[in-house]
Amino acid sequence: MALEIMTATTAEAETIAAILGEVEEYYGGTNTPPPLGDVTAALFGPVPAATVILARDGEQVAGLAAVSRLWPATGADISLYLKELYVRAPYRRRGTARMLMAAVHEHARELGCSRVEWTADRDNPPALELYKALGVTPHQGKVFYRSEV
Repeated sequence: MALEIMTATTAEAETIAAILGEVEEYYGGTNTPPPLGDVTAALFGPVPAATVILARDGEQVAGLAAVSRLWPATGADISLYLKELYVRAPYRRRGTARMLMAAVHEHARELGCSRVEWTADRDNPPALELYKALGVTPHQGKVFYRSEV
């Protein structure tokens, strides 16, 4: 398997929407892709909310990482926040997630970020195992909150 890592363009918006439906299903919801216009506006509009890094196997997208810059990190440093790391079922446990994580860290370095941050669901053992295998230990100093607006 020779995967190619690349930053998504508008040409992949429909595939990204389909994968977001798969992500919802993976977490117990319904596989309902968001409207294509919403994905296009969020990623490729005048003020992009995120960047998507894709792992491609030829014409197939094997997985994605969605990242956003956060400020401040430490002092006036910038961090890169990994919001979503998802690998499609046929590509799991084949090194795809590791490749995407390496690409996320490279992207952070290119942007001048001081660190990469992310969360993981406690009930997602494959993700927790991946991060442990990468040598990353959970940060104990933060409590995660979410508020609807």
